[in-house]
Amino acid sequence: MQILGLYNYWIFIVLMMCGFYVVISRGNLVKKLVGLNIFQTSVFILYISMGKITGGTAPILIAGKDVVYSNPVPHVLILTAIVVGIATTSLGLALVVRIHEAYGTIEEDEIHAQSEEESL
Repeated sequence: MQILGLYNYWIFIVLMMCGFYVVISRGNLVKKLVGLNIFQTSVFILYISMGKITGGTAPILIAGKDVVYSNPVPHVLILTAIVVGIATTSLGLALVVRIHEAYGTIEEDEIHAQSEEESL
């Protein structure tokens, strides 16, 4: 049952495909941002899963003991990526608010229709 032992990677694949589907299939800009966040969360799960070592402990040196250590770098990178993701999401939501003020809608096809009417 090797497949069941890799459930983190299956969760990564399912979340990535769900987020990708939402981004492609929805015309609502807020729903697209939610899809991007789901996609981003799946990447976080992937990096955290790769950084975990079975039986590994925190990298604290203990004299006289031979211990397997987990690599803390992926976890630190994910903390930074979470902060960047929050900032990106807030910027995206601010842009959606400005688009709604300018066009009166947040549906992508309606915005394109209004832009084409204005250009003619």
